[in-house]
Amino acid sequence: MTHSTRTILLAQLFISCMMAALMTGIFGFAKLGATQAFMQQWGQSFIVAWPIAFMLSLVVGPIAFKLAYQVNRLLP
Repeated sequence: MTHSTRTILLAQLFISCMMAALMTGIFGFAKLGATQAFMQQWGQSFIVAWPIAFMLSLVVGPIAFKLAYQVNRLLP
């Protein structure tokens, strides 16, 4: 199944958003607990993390798909 470039970019946009939100949220909560400081830090961390995660997903995504296809061919 092939996907259009637009679909792939939108998927990477959504995936990077969700991953940035979850990762900054989990690690921020682990460090600060359920505090007002956590909410402030989470927002700031997310704003920085999302664009970085998106740019990295453009590089890592194609590599991950190639690896997945190769591993899948080896599995019974």
